[in-house]
Amino acid sequence: MKQKRKVGGIGYGTDSIKETGKYSTRTESILLREDNFRVKLDITKRRRMSRSPQCDKYDIAKYDLHPGYAFPESLEPMIPMGTPEYVDSGQRYVERIIRALFYFKQCALIGPSGTGKTHIVYLIAELTGVPVWEVNCGLQTSSYDLIGRFIGLGKENWIDGQVTSWLKYGGILYLDEANMMKQDVATRLNPVLDTRGHLVLTEKDNEMVARHRFAYVIISMNPFSAEFAGTKPLNAAFRRRMSVWINFEYESLGEKVSELEVELVMKRAKIDHDTAYKIVQVGAEMRRQYQSGDLPYGPSVGDLSHWAVLVVDGVDPVSAAEETIVTLTSDSVEVQADVRRLIKSVFTG
Repeated sequence: MKQKRKVGGIGYGTDSIKETGKYSTRTESILLREDNFRVKLDITKRRRMSRSPQCDKYDIAKYDLHPGYAFPESLEPMIPMGTPEYVDSGQRYVERIIRALFYFKQCALIGPSGTGKTHIVYLIAELTGVPVWEVNCGLQTSSYDLIGRFIGLGKENWIDGQVTSWLKYGGILYLDEANMMKQDVATRLNPVLDTRGHLVLTEKDNEMVARHRFAYVIISMNPFSAEFAGTKPLNAAFRRRMSVWINFEYESLGEKVSELEVELVMKRAKIDHDTAYKIVQVGAEMRRQYQSGDLPYGPSVGDLSHWAVLVVDGVDPVSAAEETIVTLTSDSVEVQADVRRLIKSVFTG
């Protein structure tokens, strides 16, 4: 008798391509009574992925990241709530990232500082109702911080690191600044991110921790350049484990001022259109200079909104910028002077 061969999955953790267009459901029973009659009705309802009021703004209902599963109550504080919406001009970043996680379990985000990569990760966690385990992969982060270690004397008190906890309980492991990751850290993560899907705790008598079925990975990074101290080309083996790569760009850049970003600043700070437009105009030019290497930082929409909040509170735009955008950009007196000149050229002509 010929056995049917099971078709292998795509990426980590999928036995086959997931069917789309189907929703997780829950059944509620209602008992109706009338005189001597009793009728029991079973009503099947579509189960929402999360309690986020923003769910309906995005086309993500068919990409349920934890169908029929509720994370432990102890992890609820790690599920973001109240994250501001992410606005783009048709790139559909939210839907694309959630789709990548649904099919492949992991994806990579790449783009300059201030494009909202971390913001969108937290929004996605809120929309899908999953906890976030965030790790900054700076040069000070060691494999012991991620995996775990014994504390005290002997081998009695073991404390799980972020990665080990994520493997056990699921959610999104967010690896920020991934191209600053030390080689020993990347090496420990490789078997977790491929079809093996497990971590061997060599520090703990080779205990093996399997990857939770609803454990997802998002890495983010700035483009590799000498400008970002500590960055380096991503390890080739680690890079191949990311199934989808999504590039982020600024909404407003140089002479292009996005009306969507202006409206977002207006909404967040309750500021008038003309002032919001000028604030975004300054931000767009700062980003252009940042990308050309003339400034060390390009402001995010959040940075611009903070500036706008002080203006709404009665501070004049130039003084409000001094407390926010000017000193945020650099400690250098020369750089701050350049930013001041730009701001005054826009606000005072």
